[in-house]
Amino acid sequence: MDERISKYFQNELSEKERIELLKETLEDDKLKHEISTYQNLLALVTLTKDNMNRQAGQRSYQIFIRNQRNRKTRKFILISIGYAAAICLLVGMTWLIAQQNLTPETLQVAQQELFVPAGQRARITLPDGSTVWLNAGSTLSYPSAFGKERKIHLKGEAYFDVAQNPDKPFIVSTEHVHIKALGTQFNVHSYSHSGYTHTTLVSGAIRVYEPDAEESGKTLSPNQQLFYEQGTFRLVLSADKDQLLWKDGIYSFKKETLAEIIKKLELYYDVTIQVAHPDIFQYVYTGKFRQQDGVMEILRLIQKIHPYTISVQEDSKEITLSK
Repeated sequence: MDERISKYFQNELSEKERIELLKETLEDDKLKHEISTYQNLLALVTLTKDNMNRQAGQRSYQIFIRNQRNRKTRKFILISIGYAAAICLLVGMTWLIAQQNLTPETLQVAQQELFVPAGQRARITLPDGSTVWLNAGSTLSYPSAFGKERKIHLKGEAYFDVAQNPDKPFIVSTEHVHIKALGTQFNVHSYSHSGYTHTTLVSGAIRVYEPDAEESGKTLSPNQQLFYEQGTFRLVLSADKDQLLWKDGIYSFKKETLAEIIKKLELYYDVTIQVAHPDIFQYVYTGKFRQQDGVMEILRLIQKIHPYTISVQEDSKEITLSK
């Protein structure tokens, strides 16, 4: 493999060398394949490697893998990590033809897409050295090289540790808002079906705004959280940092109703949870659960506090709770 590839992903090439490598890639299928393979491996080795027992892994695979097969427009890499943890990874490589003069601004580089399947999480390092943790069911789209700005697109939830570069703002584009930062740590929750976006700032400063309306956006200070829903911003002055434990493989719920917890479990594990008796929704819980335990184990642990019956239809990925 061309030694420049590893240096490229470790940011050890000069700007001129990066452009030259990308130029050659557009004309060399072998080099293109090597870069794609190296990028795939980088993403794969950062996927969570927590130990799972064989039965839990097989059960998780059987319930959730069917949904991944329906994603006809995406390419997946299916591997087994640990004992039987089913992992799907999408890295979409779309190579475009460069315009006349090859500069960082005019060179059209590889657009890449990373998808994290249900019940998993992943960590990836972007071309500028920024680190991103992706939660289950999330998709991150980003270029293999940044131009005047570092702009990426997120569907789902991600925690960002942004490399400082005052000359190139870092912008996270979501379905409803943009989040701009220069060098900071923050979390973004923006699943398509959740109906809202919220951002939690850990350090530094960020600005959250609607597209083309940055001047009317909101600037956050550390430990603040901003909710955006139906065109309205709502600022929470003291954020619950336990909500960020997901990047360490822990889902934390604090004084949340079962209705609220179910919404999150449906997003994280890509299942449908039906409740036959509505009063069950009002049960309130506080607790922390390991992501690798899976949705069924989490529901069984909650069941010990307020008993209910759990029935599963694996073919349709539907879980029903009843008294």
